Amino acid sequence: MNLKKITASVLTAALLVTGLTACGNKSSESNSTAASDGNTTVKLGVVGSVYEELWAPAKEKLAGEGIDLDIVQFADYATPNNALDSGEIDLNAFQHQIYLDTDVESNGYKVETVGYTFIIPLNLYSNKVKAVSEIKDGDTVAIPNDVTNGGRALKVLEAAGLITLKADAPESPTVDDIETYNTKIELQELAANTIPSALDDVTAAVVNGNYALDFGLKTEDAIFADTSLDEQAYWNLIAARTADLEDASKVELYKKVIDAFQTEETQKVFDENYGGYFISVGWDQDLLTK
Repeated sequence: MNLKKITASVLTAALLVTGLTACGNKSSESNSTAASDGNTTVKLGVVGSVYEELWAPAKEKLAGEGIDLDIVQFADYATPNNALDSGEIDLNAFQHQIYLDTDVESNGYKVETVGYTFIIPLNLYSNKVKAVSEIKDGDTVAIPNDVTNGGRALKVLEAAGLITLKADAPESPTVDDIETYNTKIELQELAANTIPSALDDVTAAVVNGNYALDFGLKTEDAIFADTSLDEQAYWNLIAARTADLEDASKVELYKKVIDAFQTEETQKVFDENYGGYFISVGWDQDLLTK
């Protein structure tokens, strides 16, 4: 199996950024255009080179339908929704619902989810124990220190039986939302990208999928698998401008783009190139048919 490096940018869907600043000018029209050769160009905003490979099968399929999928790379997470809202791009695919909702609330963007791509699991790994049942009082468990990844990690620990969260805990809980330590573990909050290298220093750790892959951790090596995969709030999504969805021709075009991604060819890239760290979700949902 050819496991390839993924940059930290792929987990923008797992990073909750606050205080985002808007940039660019508003545009009343989408950027999809008809090229001189008769093809239609659709600009798709992403963050991270990994998306070039993930979208390669879709790009090839769309080319056969006269659609040029132009993958536009952005260097940061604050820009793609602004670019979409401004009409500089037609679609973006770099975030999950929690991130999108926060960005929309912060900046007043009129963009919305039109399809889903994948989710990346946060599994529990250990270099010291072989099973969750071996974790004992006083052991240290590391989790990511950012809000979204940390919240997901706590849900993983709850599912593993190590803690119990309060009944009224928010969607992204914090350590303050822990009601009971079923095993009296010590939680250590670390930057997500440093956790794999700290596995020798802690009893166990919840590791982001991209960093686990970078450090050669296989999904089958986890002592507990992420159970939050069915939570739509963590699914990576495809977003479009709300105004564009009033145009039937654009809706038809965007549906073709989504359908081109949600294929066996894309699934093959997930499975063969990324060792189970990309899991297709929401492919059975049609959000564009009213």
